[in-house]
Amino acid sequence: MGSHMKTTVEISDALLAEAKKVAAREGTTVRTLIEQGLRHALTGRAKRGHFKLRKASFKGRGLSAGARGASWQQLRELAYEGRGG
Repeated sequence: MGSHMKTTVEISDALLAEAKKVAAREGTTVRTLIEQGLRHALTGRAKRGHFKLRKASFKGRGLSAGARGASWQQLRELAYEGRGG
């Protein structure tokens, strides 16, 4: 795998104890479990790709006559008209 770098990672005592149990049961090391887990997390993120917003526009003729030239407050009132808000 190439060179290795020594680092310190703080994890909870309970998580470390569980990792030690799993490592002993599987005949491996905690270091190997951490590396496997980190690889898994990074691979999952790489597969997601970038978010792309779908096109949600519609054909129309712009604002209605009642909304043309209205302030933001007036537009808000029109949007919530009849909705109790």
